[in-house]
Amino acid sequence: MILPMLVAGVLAGLAAVFAGWRLGRYPRTVPGRFRVLAPREVAFLAAAGDALYPPGGVLPPSGSEARIPEYVDRYLAEVPGRMRLLMRLLFALVEQATIVFRAPGRGGRRRFSSLRPEQRVAALEGWQRSRFFPRRLVFTSLRAILTMGYFAHPPVLRPLGLAPYAISTPVCDADLLYPPVGSRPEAIRYGPEDRTPPSDGTPLALDGPLHPDYAEESP
Repeated sequence: MILPMLVAGVLAGLAAVFAGWRLGRYPRTVPGRFRVLAPREVAFLAAAGDALYPPGGVLPPSGSEARIPEYVDRYLAEVPGRMRLLMRLLFALVEQATIVFRAPGRGGRRRFSSLRPEQRVAALEGWQRSRFFPRRLVFTSLRAILTMGYFAHPPVLRPLGLAPYAISTPVCDADLLYPPVGSRPEAIRYGPEDRTPPSDGTPLALDGPLHPDYAEESP
């Protein structure tokens, strides 16, 4: 009776040590303060972003240069709690799944963010090409989140011609009645005196100025 209990205690201790090693302290790979993301999630998103959008790729900014972790942090702060939890579980799953789905090469069972760059790419390809649909679905979900963050970065949109133009928007009667999308009625900021003439229909010039948030001087 004592021996099985002793063995169980040793195994539990080893499991605790292993979990502490896997979930131990993460280096701060991305500067700045995050409202929602923990350091381990920031490290994972930076590593996964660079695996999907590597330095020297088709578009100049890499995933980390496109500030994907910062975007995801802002996004998580706005979504409902259940969705936020599911997304964070998704990050934890891919980060730790190398225990089961080993990346090629030496040290392939280390957590995802600790793998070498080529191992990270191979690990994501394993999810993408798996014969098991749930694994492919996990990759598709992660790729969607990373892609949203990547293409929200102005230096990515400018060379593609997708950055929005600076548009002078007239104030019409509807602006006096309805708040901005997702806002409460008290967010209505216009009165009858704020009405402006409608647009004269002049097309936007293709070389016209971009929206200030997407202009060349944006940080």
